[in-house]
Amino acid sequence: MEKIFSIPFLVFMPMLMSFFIMSPFFTSNEISIRRFAKGVFSFHFLYATLMLIFFDSANPYFSQIHLLGGDWVQSLGIKFAFQIDSISIILVALTSFIFLLASISSKMNIRMNHKFYYSMMLLLMSAILGIFTANDMFLFFMFWELELIPAYFLIGGKYSNEVTPDAKKSATKFVLFTFLGSMFMLLGILLLHYYNYVATGTLSATFSDVIDSYIPVGIQLFIAICLIIGFGVKLPIVPLHTWLPDAHTNAPTPVSIILAGILLKTGAYGIYRFNYEMMGESFKIVAPVLAVFAFLNIIYIAFVAYAQTDIKRIVAYSSISNMGLILLGLCACNQLGLSASVFHMVAHALVTAGLFTICGIVYLRCKTRDIRVLGGIAQNMPRLFGFATLIVLASIGIPVFAPFISEILTIISALFSDLSIVLKITSILSLPLLIASSCYMLKFLHEAFFGEKQGCFEKVNDISVHEFVILASVVAGLVLFGLYPNAILNFVGAI
Repeated sequence: MEKIFSIPFLVFMPMLMSFFIMSPFFTSNEISIRRFAKGVFSFHFLYATLMLIFFDSANPYFSQIHLLGGDWVQSLGIKFAFQIDSISIILVALTSFIFLLASISSKMNIRMNHKFYYSMMLLLMSAILGIFTANDMFLFFMFWELELIPAYFLIGGKYSNEVTPDAKKSATKFVLFTFLGSMFMLLGILLLHYYNYVATGTLSATFSDVIDSYIPVGIQLFIAICLIIGFGVKLPIVPLHTWLPDAHTNAPTPVSIILAGILLKTGAYGIYRFNYEMMGESFKIVAPVLAVFAFLNIIYIAFVAYAQTDIKRIVAYSSISNMGLILLGLCACNQLGLSASVFHMVAHALVTAGLFTICGIVYLRCKTRDIRVLGGIAQNMPRLFGFATLIVLASIGIPVFAPFISEILTIISALFSDLSIVLKITSILSLPLLIASSCYMLKFLHEAFFGEKQGCFEKVNDISVHEFVILASVVAGLVLFGLYPNAILNFVGAI
């Protein structure tokens, strides 16, 4: 069975389909394009799920794979090297699932430029999968930069009436922020590559060949900070977060699902792959300071989220707050913290996919996302209200749902960390997150669905079959991992 699996096929198949859709040989019929794209996403999810089920780190089909003979820039030791481990296979399967949900959501939200839109979706998927499977520092950076192209067009393009006039500004802001962070990241990679060569005498950019213990501590710290800045923009870490709310507000709903569900996780994965795994000693030094920034993400952004009146901005800021939990788990520098971070990546991806889908449905029906205008729509949309209630309860950490497990494990991992008293203090002070998140998420639920029904919402319809499938899938995943967390925890612990 394992012989059918191929990492290059997993990564580059969506890219090839992207080029095929954009070619003049492919039809311009809207329905055909949508069905073909949904078929590609469905097949890829099935393929990724089978890889997850049959994953074995000792199997050569999952270990290091070299494409095009391996050598990319032979004189510098840069290779087309790919590898999947216990963490990356989870994120690969999650990526495939979230893109499938986004493609289903696109049926209701995307009204024009279908050919270009689905082409960019598939290209972005390949870039993200490349990040999660790259086993070479420069190959990782190539995919990191490649994702800017489709992300820019997806955020700033005109695909529906939901897109605002500021969409292009938000897309430009995203690219500038990410590109600036990438320069710090590239500097860190170049220094790591050079000093590894000086220390070992071998030119290699493969992750497993880099030995940081021979690099002077001062240089290690400088490299670690450069990398954290680069990944911190995408995570995002306060104060590098200001691009995210604008991007979410102005992007179509399916793009928001991908941004919050997957794109932010690439920043957390970068910190894990470079700082946590490859430069562990220097990361232990900066982790207490980074934990303070994680605390700011958790607490400060929660209050900012409460002050918002646009339901999409509330969800956007809640994503920043939750990414602080993922960062805090990594800063604990123990196996429990790592497991909690990966678990929360999955839980948060499901929650935000559901919440942004709800925001999109409300906008499609009511033509507004302003909670000062919304009210009483639960009477006409009982099924949407039911799903919204379940997903909001999950987001605030109610038991039985997945986020409860990851939030508790993150706090415990930081509390029992041996690094610094700062981690213990941060873990205790982060407990009010449960209260703060309850405030802004219950505000989202109460003011949008309850209250006096406005006359203009008298004839709004409840959710369609496609929307039901998305929300039901999200709730099923949240309950499944909430009741059986070992499905993920044992997997990560097997590293």
